[in-house]
Parts: sequence; structure tokens; C-alpha cells
Amino acid sequence: MSPVASKGVVMDGAVAVAAVAAAVLLCLHLPAVARGQLQVGFYNTSCPNAESLVRQAVASAFANDSGIAAGLIRLLFHDCFVRGCDASVLLTSANNTAERDAPPNNPSLHGFQVIDAAKAAVEQSCPQTVSCADIVAFAARDSINLTGNLPYQVPSGRRDGNVSLDTEANSNLPAPTFNASQLVASFAAKNLTDEEMVILSGAHTVGRSFCTSFLARIYNGSTPIVDSGLSAGYATLLRALCPSNANSSTPTTTVIDPSTPAVLDNNYYKLLPLNLGLFFSDNQLRVNSTLNASVNSFAANETLWKEKFVAAMVKMGNIQVLTGTQGQIRLNCSIVNNGSSSVGIQQMTVPNSYSGATASLDDEIATS
Repeated sequence: MSPVASKGVVMDGAVAVAAVAAAVLLCLHLPAVARGQLQVGFYNTSCPNAESLVRQAVASAFANDSGIAAGLIRLLFHDCFVRGCDASVLLTSANNTAERDAPPNNPSLHGFQVIDAAKAAVEQSCPQTVSCADIVAFAARDSINLTGNLPYQVPSGRRDGNVSLDTEANSNLPAPTFNASQLVASFAAKNLTDEEMVILSGAHTVGRSFCTSFLARIYNGSTPIVDSGLSAGYATLLRALCPSNANSSTPTTTVIDPSTPAVLDNNYYKLLPLNLGLFFSDNQLRVNSTLNASVNSFAANETLWKEKFVAAMVKMGNIQVLTGTQGQIRLNCSIVNNGSSSVGIQQMTVPNSYSGATASLDDEIATS
């Protein structure tokens, strides 16, 4: 398979940055109620170096492993889609029944150690002030800038939740096996449009995936199969990489974008018409005429996609946020504060009906 290396025409850097800034400012000028009472510069007085400390922690981790950026972007997706952006994805459970233990997150979700490092730095500077939920949002923003040279502002003021259930991760996270209707419905449930679903799917341009997320596209049991939406040459390469009996314990991964896997660009959309979308869900954006119109638009105009991507990320970061006196400011991002009067992590098991896929739509924006 010859990787697709072509690039669309890129606007002058100053013009592109100005356009992105305008898009984000438009989103930020929504009424406060529409934005969940979040605001840019929430910590300007209480902890003025909060965002810079998070940025330093992300940059340090990125210098050692560039793949961590994709993991941190995905961490925000998986947090916001379950109980809203409340850092519930960071909580641990003695019985391994928290969100992070669910098949869509385990073992593929990562970046926890970066959030912990950022939290430690922030706590040392401003004790009991900055929420883990805001740190996750800042870390995702910084990762987008590192991989896509795309700076933007993130409204903050989120509070941390104190409930984390594996079953809710299973039922809320869109799977890589979803068809177009399921994808649209999953995002609509979070007040995100079908276009915003296509926009956010573009994050697949960075990161890696485990074999189990696309195994059904290349094998029926142990027999190789032909998926009409997957290039035959690409399928052959994937079968050489992944055995037919791969499972959640198989450590093998592959890049999602075989051409520019470490760069946040619009190459994802250019790969789809060539049948080089790794997941079944990726191909659904191409075969659905309405969704494909957005795919073609973003493939032709990277600046347009980046403008809309940061606006969609800001909107997603407002899903069901806790603010004011709701929730808490965790001292340790993986543990509910001692003495909390709120309900802690409930102990529930993964339902037998779950498909067993180890990835969700943004799968695995990823692993390293």
C-alpha cells in the first residue's frame, strides 16, 4: 500500500490562526448559561499559573513520547461522553468497575500519569483550587497544539464528579463498529450535530489502535475476508500485523493514519475515499451521502476543518459540566476526597451483552 502523502493548500499561517481565533471567540460569546458557566481565565486570580503548569507537564511527556498527545486528546473524549466532563474517567475502583476499567477504555486508554503529574504541580502551587476535569481539558488542548500547531483558549471552572461506572462507559461511548445512524444518534445524545461528529472524528488523524477494534473487517473467525470499504492491500497489511485470534490482551497496535500518524491534519479525510479508513465507523462517514459531503469539504480545506475542530472541542468540553458548588475539587485525581458526603463509585460489573470491542469511535486515538 502506498501511503497518501498529498496535502491540501494551506492558508497563510497568520490568516489561519486569525480564523481559528474568530471561531473560538464566537463560541465563547455564547450566553454563560449555554456554556455551563465556564469561562476563559477562570483561574486568573486563584491560580494564575495553572494552565502553564499543565502545559509544562504535557510538553515534558510529549518530549519523551509524542504518542501521549493522542492519548490525552482521547482522554477528554472519553471523559465528556460519560457523565459529562467531570474527570470521572480518572477514578479507580478496588473492584475494577470504574469507567477506566470498561472494555472501551482498558487497556487502550492512557495518559493518566500525565494528568497526575500536572495535578501534583498545580496542587503544590495552588492547593485545592484546580479541578482534575479542567486539567484534562487543558491537557487535551495542549496536545492539539503540539500535534497541530493549533492554539486556542479553553473555558474552565469545571468541578470533579464522584461517580464512575464501567457500565456507563459501555453504554455511552460510540464503538468502532457503529454504522452511520448509530454514530449520529450517539453524538446527538450529547447535543453534538452530525457535522460535529464528522469534525471530531478527524482526531483519528493521530494515534494508534489495537487489533481488536478492526479485526472483524479482516477476518471471519480465522478466515480472511474482503470488506468492500477497505483497500485489499491495506487489509493484507493489517492481517500480517494482527493474528485472527487477537484479543484485548494482544499488545500489537497500528497507526490510524498511515501517512501522517503524528500530525493533527486533515489527512484522515483524504484517506477515506481511498478505502483507507481503519475502522468500520470511519468508512461509514464515506458511504453516507450527508456525512460524506462534510468529509469532502474537510479533505479539500484543512483550515476550515481546524477552525471547526477547535470550536467542536470547546463545545464538547461543556457537556454536562459540574460548576459552582457541584461536585468537588479532588486532591488526587483517581480518588474521591475523604469525607465526601456524595455517593462514591458504585460497584457494578460489565454486562455480558457488551460486544467486547476494546475501542470506541475515537479509538484509539490511542496508544503508544
